Amino acid sequence: MDRRRINGPEESFAPVYEDVEDESAPYATWKIGEPRRGRRPEDIRPIFLKAGLISQANGSAYIETERTKIAYGPRQSKNFAYNENGRLNVEVKFAPFSCQVRRAPLRVSPAYPGSAPSSSLSHLSQDAEDRSIAVLIQQALVSSVRLELLPKSVIDIFVTVIECDGTESCVAAASVAASTALANMGVEMLGLVVSCVASTVGKDIWLDPTEDEARLASGSVIFACMPALGTVTNVWQTGRMLPSETIQGMELCQERCTDIHQIVAQALLESADDT
Repeated sequence: MDRRRINGPEESFAPVYEDVEDESAPYATWKIGEPRRGRRPEDIRPIFLKAGLISQANGSAYIETERTKIAYGPRQSKNFAYNENGRLNVEVKFAPFSCQVRRAPLRVSPAYPGSAPSSSLSHLSQDAEDRSIAVLIQQALVSSVRLELLPKSVIDIFVTVIECDGTESCVAAASVAASTALANMGVEMLGLVVSCVASTVGKDIWLDPTEDEARLASGSVIFACMPALGTVTNVWQTGRMLPSETIQGMELCQERCTDIHQIVAQALLESADDT
């Protein structure tokens, strides 16, 4: 016997569990043609949004849509060469415990204008996925920020994904949080950017899919817009979708973006009242 170690018991038995349904896999026995479980196809998950939550940041926001939780904080710096227009950079990091498979907290270079995302979001390596998400968020926001009023300036956007329940929905939630935090920071903007996701599952279109629902989808479209101006800022499609399905998904997302815009405006009003 090794006296320098704490030895375990000589005999051990495996624990016995009751047979219960696995709530983490609600679509394990789902078949094409069956209805969506827990929500109607056009329903999105409840949204909790708080602006100005991080006191150390110039502007910040925290968004939670059930199992998707994202924090964000921008920073403006002026240590770059002169440029007539400012620059908007986005950096995305996943917490090690944010996904089912543990992620190493590696540093990811920010997304700059002109960069192009890879052709898929669902089959990417760790660094490529973070990079692609950052580029999609940057493309959704850049047209809403009045960068011509910020010469020789750079706005750095840091997105921290605390929990991820679907990559596409994570992009949409991060875009909403980033736009909210930019407004909380006081950056001149043309309008608030909100985003929603539509996925084709069988013959139906489901909005705001979870990770389990996204696995059943044949294609998805991420839609970002400024509802106050009726302007689309970014559309990104993955998978296989018919043109009619894409247009229908965009129309459904646009309707829900109007509702999300009201949530963002209310969060900013509450943040202003607190100050």
